[in-house]
Amino acid sequence: MLETKDLQSLIDSGEGYNVEFKVRVPSKVRELTEEICAFANADGGYLLIGVDDNGKVTGISLENEKRSAIQGSISEISPALHCEMYAASINNKTVWIIDVPSGKDKPYIFSGSIFVREGANSQKLHTVEEMRSFFQECNKIFFDAIPCSWFNIYTDADEQAIKDFRREAQLSPSTANKQIFENLELFTNKGVAKNGAAMFFGKEPERKFPHAITRCVLFKGTTKVYIIDDKSFGGPLYHQYLQAMAWLESKLQIAYKIEGPGPREEIWEIPLTVFKEAIINALSHRDYYEQGATITIEMFDDRVEVSNPGGLLPIVAKDFGHKSMTRNPLIFGLFTRMHLVEKVASGIPRMQAAMKEAKLPEPEFHTEGMFTVAFKRKYSVMSDTVNDTVNDTVNEKEQELLSLLKQQGGLNATEIAQKLGKSIPTVKRYLSSLYKLDLIEFRGAPKTGGYYSK
Repeated sequence: MLETKDLQSLIDSGEGYNVEFKVRVPSKVRELTEEICAFANADGGYLLIGVDDNGKVTGISLENEKRSAIQGSISEISPALHCEMYAASINNKTVWIIDVPSGKDKPYIFSGSIFVREGANSQKLHTVEEMRSFFQECNKIFFDAIPCSWFNIYTDADEQAIKDFRREAQLSPSTANKQIFENLELFTNKGVAKNGAAMFFGKEPERKFPHAITRCVLFKGTTKVYIIDDKSFGGPLYHQYLQAMAWLESKLQIAYKIEGPGPREEIWEIPLTVFKEAIINALSHRDYYEQGATITIEMFDDRVEVSNPGGLLPIVAKDFGHKSMTRNPLIFGLFTRMHLVEKVASGIPRMQAAMKEAKLPEPEFHTEGMFTVAFKRKYSVMSDTVNDTVNDTVNEKEQELLSLLKQQGGLNATEIAQKLGKSIPTVKRYLSSLYKLDLIEFRGAPKTGGYYSK
């Protein structure tokens, strides 16, 4: 049973993989039961009634008749699932809590269907074939939920990874790390950290998971014959994303549009947003059981390809681009909390729209064995001369940022972006690169601190 302080902390952390808010009981009680069934098929969670989507406690009174209707609906879940339902007082208002355990007899079925948790949302699997395929594909055990006995999140975690998560997830500075870790369900029922926690927050998870890296390769020409550059990025998954994006920026061509005062507009040959979607997709959905392959970003003269091990799950393949399902719901949920996933199943349409707006061909998808998305380049690059020039420019920008911090230590990312005339995401990638080189450090609280040169 949650105590008041734990309930407040849970609300402050927001909705996610293991928390759902409801202002009131829906007119169709079965909608609650679908959420409960989804939690049981995942790692369990809390359904809070009397809290709006923004985390504001509105309070609610549930009569016996309504509570009986909820319990009656839950009893229709098969196999039988026991959930606790109780009231708690917070800010002189009553919140009703349905505490759902992670079911031991998965899959749980309600009204002939299985409901599963996808980030901060629940989705329905419609047919028996889909249900069987999904749980066979995932072996009923998600890789990111397996106990990771060698990892202690309190001693082995990357402090910068935790700071980055707290900042991007907009968590209250008053909420302790321990409470956040518990709210995020980073531990098993026995208190052991999960694989997902180690990969997302570990200092060097690739030491134990050598396949959990992102490899970036630049080829000369349009085939895989001559390699110009080859780099592999390990570390926490969010840092891999930042490093991969920084590598791409150093290789892609860029033009500038200057109109009046203010920062100049960057026009990339391929919109950066498509790579954000593709890389987050790869890190979230790859098959981490497959240890013989890694995530790869391959750049050729005419295209860029992003690939990850594991083809589409059968239920996704049937409705590709409209239905989403992840092999790693914990990792996907963490990226969702960082606002790097805008809406479930919207990544493919957003990539297509971005390429169309840039007057480029739509991305090509190859889904057998490996999942690969290919983006056509706007310009044909016949040598590495241009790439080297762009790479030098980026290095100069990083040096410019470092010089700025030597003169004005304590600036945050927004202040740095304003002074350099760069976008905040770009500055964050530069900062991550300099941090990895141990040239800068962050001091102070996540919301009020700043960066300093070493």
